[in-house]
Amino acid sequence: MSNVSTRDHSDLPASGRAPGPAVPLALAPIRSVADWRDAILAKLVYALGRDQRTASDRDWFEALALALRDRVVAHALDSDDLTRVAGHKRVYYLSLEFLVGRLLVDTLTNLDMTGLTRAALGELGADFERVRAAEPDAALGNGGLGRLAACFMESAASLAIPTCGYGIRYENGLFRQEIRNGVQVELPEDWLAAGNPWEIRRPERDCDIGFGGHVEQVGDDDGATRCVWHPAELVRAVAHDTPVIGWRARHANRLRLWSARAVAPLRLDAFNAGDYLGAVADDVRARSVSRVLYPSDTTPAGQELRLRQEYFFSAASLHDILRRHLAEGYDLSRLPDMAAIQLNDTHPAIAIAEMMRLLVDRHGTAWNEAWRITCGCFSYTNHTLLPEALETWPVALMERLLPRHMQIIYRLNADHLEAARAKGAASDSLQASLSMIDETQGRRVRMGTLAFVGSHRVNGVSALHTGLMRETVFHDLHVLHPDRITNVTNGITFRRWLFEANPRLTGLLVDVLGDAVLDDPSVLAGLRGLAGDPGLRARLIACRRANKVALSNLVGEQLGIGLDPDALFDVHVKRLHEYKRQLLNILEAVSLWQAIRARPAAGWVPRVKIFAGKAAASYAQARLIIRLINDVASVINNDPVTSDLLKVVFLPNFNVSLAEIIIPAADLSEQISTAGMEASGTGNMKFALNGALTIGTLDGANIEIRDHVGADNIFIFGLTAAEVAVRRLDGWHPECSIVASPALAGAIEAIGRGTFSPGEDTRFAPIVDELRRTDRFLVTADFDSYAEAQRRVAALWRDRDAWWRAAVLNTAGMGPFSSDRAIGEYAEKIWHVTGLER
Repeated sequence: MSNVSTRDHSDLPASGRAPGPAVPLALAPIRSVADWRDAILAKLVYALGRDQRTASDRDWFEALALALRDRVVAHALDSDDLTRVAGHKRVYYLSLEFLVGRLLVDTLTNLDMTGLTRAALGELGADFERVRAAEPDAALGNGGLGRLAACFMESAASLAIPTCGYGIRYENGLFRQEIRNGVQVELPEDWLAAGNPWEIRRPERDCDIGFGGHVEQVGDDDGATRCVWHPAELVRAVAHDTPVIGWRARHANRLRLWSARAVAPLRLDAFNAGDYLGAVADDVRARSVSRVLYPSDTTPAGQELRLRQEYFFSAASLHDILRRHLAEGYDLSRLPDMAAIQLNDTHPAIAIAEMMRLLVDRHGTAWNEAWRITCGCFSYTNHTLLPEALETWPVALMERLLPRHMQIIYRLNADHLEAARAKGAASDSLQASLSMIDETQGRRVRMGTLAFVGSHRVNGVSALHTGLMRETVFHDLHVLHPDRITNVTNGITFRRWLFEANPRLTGLLVDVLGDAVLDDPSVLAGLRGLAGDPGLRARLIACRRANKVALSNLVGEQLGIGLDPDALFDVHVKRLHEYKRQLLNILEAVSLWQAIRARPAAGWVPRVKIFAGKAAASYAQARLIIRLINDVASVINNDPVTSDLLKVVFLPNFNVSLAEIIIPAADLSEQISTAGMEASGTGNMKFALNGALTIGTLDGANIEIRDHVGADNIFIFGLTAAEVAVRRLDGWHPECSIVASPALAGAIEAIGRGTFSPGEDTRFAPIVDELRRTDRFLVTADFDSYAEAQRRVAALWRDRDAWWRAAVLNTAGMGPFSSDRAIGEYAEKIWHVTGLER
C-alpha cells in the first residue's frame, strides 16, 4: 500500500499533451472606471450576497479581491498553457514559510490598476485606504526566510519563469503578539477566520500522506524484491492555490498550499454511539499538522509534529510534481530536464528520501538511476551557520514515523560514505563528520547533510555566508564536492518594498530618473551624480518627514507615546534572537540615557529607538529581552530630564504590513548581528533602498551593501567573522570587556540592580549573568565599538547636507539587491531555465 493516493485528475486530455492555447475566458473588458466599478459591484452582490448600502470595508475588500482574482487566474491559465505547449522546464520552490503579507496592493500594482481602483471604489462610496486595511496579513512565515520566498515567487512571475511554490496553509500561522506589562503574550493569529478570497480550492489535487506503520519486502515475478510501506495512518493533503501575478502582468504562477484533514473526518458509528469527541478525534489529530506555524519543539510531541509538518508538505508536493510530469507525457528519466526543485533551507530536505521512495518503490526505477534523477532535480539553499538551526531528527523518531525513509537514508548514507572513502576520506573522524547520522548526540539524522548530498547545487545567500559554508559547517563535504557550493546573494522585490511601501519616494525617483526606474533597478545608479543636488535632498527630506509623521501617528494611536518626527529614527525590527543582538542596542540606549542625565545640556541629537519583532514562544531569553526593552522604555519615556532627547518604542505584532510603514520612516537601520552569524539579511536591503543609513557589523549582505553604497555611507563597527572565531578559540572572558568600559559597566549595573524593574531586582538576572559569564554572542566585546559608531551617527546627523547625500547614495547603490537579479542567477546557475517568450 502506498502512502500516496492513486487518484489523479489531470488538466490534460488523455493524450497527455495540450492541443493548443485555451480559448480566452469571457471576462468583461475593463475600459473605464465605470466598467471596473460594475465588476466590483457584481462580486459584492452576486458572489457575496451583500447590499451596497450596508457593505462593510471587509465586504468591499472581498468583492475587490474576487474581481481581481478573476483577472489573475486568466493570466495564470494562459501562462500554464504557454508552459505546456512550449515544453518548458518548471521550477518548484519548497518552503515551510511564505510570508506573503497582504496581497491586494501587490496585485493592483502589478496589474497597474491602483488608480482605477481608487476611483471605482470612490464611486461606490468605499474608501480605498480602509478597504486595503481590511485585508489580514497572511501570517505564513516567521521572518526573513518566509519573506524571501514571497519575494522570489513575485520575481519569478515578473521574469516569466514558470514556477510553483509549495508550502503549508497554516490555519493560524505565526502567533499574534501582544505586549502586556512589558511581557510578550502569544495569541492565535486567525487570519483565515473570515475566509481567504485569493485562494482556490483544488480537490482534484488532494492526496493522502502516510505516517508510521511497517515496511514489507515483496517478491516480484522476475525474482527481485521491492519494499512496500504500509502506513499506520493517512492524512489527506488538501490543495489550495493562490495565483501570483508578475510585474506588468507579464506572467502568472501559483502558490499551492496544503492543509491537513483526516481521510475520514467523522466516525459516524462513534457519533451515533454518543462519543461525539471520539468521532472527530482523527480529524483533530490530522488538522494539527497545518494548524500552527512552528509549534514549540521543546517536547517530544512538538518535535514529532514539526517532522510531520515537514514530511506532509514535502510528500504532497512531490506527488503533485510527478503527477504533472507524467500527465504531460514525459518519462521519469527526463524529470531533471523538466523540473528544478529548490529546497528553501533544510525543512523540506526529507523530500530527497521521498523522491527516492517514489521512484524506486512506486515506479520501479533502478536505485542508481533514481539517484541520478533525484540529484539532477534538487538544489538546496542554506540559510544558517548556527549548528542548532541545521536540523537534526532523532533516529528513533524517524524510524517510528517514517520507517521506509529511514531505510533509504541508511542506504544513501552507506553509498555516500563509500564514495568518500574512494576519494580518500577514510579516517574515522572524517567518516563521522561526513555521515548523515550524527552518532554523538543520541543518533540523529543530519538534514543539512542529506540536503547537500542529494542536491546538484548548494547555495549560500551572501558572499560572506557562502565562504563560511565552505570553511565551516560544510567544509568536509565541500572538499569532496568542490564545485557544488555556489553563491546567490539574496534580494528583495522593489515593487513591494519601494513602489508600494514608499510611493512618495517612488514618485520622486520617477520624476528624477524617468519611468525606466520602474522596470530596471540599475537605473537607480543615476542618482549618484545627483547626490549633491540641494533640490533633490530637499524633496527627499520632505518625503522622509511625511513617512515619519505617519509612523509617529501610528505609535501615538497604539502606544500613546508622542514622537518628534524631526528626531533621528533609529530602527531595529526583526525576529528576536540573541545573535541579532537587540540586547546590544538596548544596552547602548541605557548607556546613552545615563550620559544624557549626567549632562543634559551637552547638545545631544534627539533620537527615537524603535524596536519590533517576535520571540519564539519557547525562547525564554529572547522573551526576556523583549521585556527588558519595554521596561527600559517605560522608565526613559517618563523621565522629564531626557524625554525630549530620547524615546524608546516597542511596536507589537511585527508583520509585513507594519514593516511597510516602519521602513520608509527609518533614518538609521540596525543590522548588528554577531559577525559570521547572519547568513544574509533582507531587512538591511529594504532600509537602504528607502534611503536609511546602516549601522552594522561586517556580516551577511552588509558587506556587499557597503561595497555598493560606499564605505563612507555606512557605519561599520565591531569584530569581523574571523576575529569572532579567534576570540572563541582563545577563550572568551566578557568580564574583561565590562571592566574596561565604564559605560557598559554602568548600563549592566543599572539593569542588574533593578533600575528598570522596581520591586523585582532579579528580573533580568539571566541576561546579566549571561553577559558577565559567557556572552556567547560577544555583546560586551562589541559594545564600545558600537557606541563609538553611534556617536559617528549623531555627528553626521548634525551635518544635514552630508547625511542626506549619504541617504541618496544608499538608494543609488541598491540596484543589485533586487530579487529579480537573484532569481535570474538561480535560473542561470542552478535551475538552468529561462523565462517564457511570448
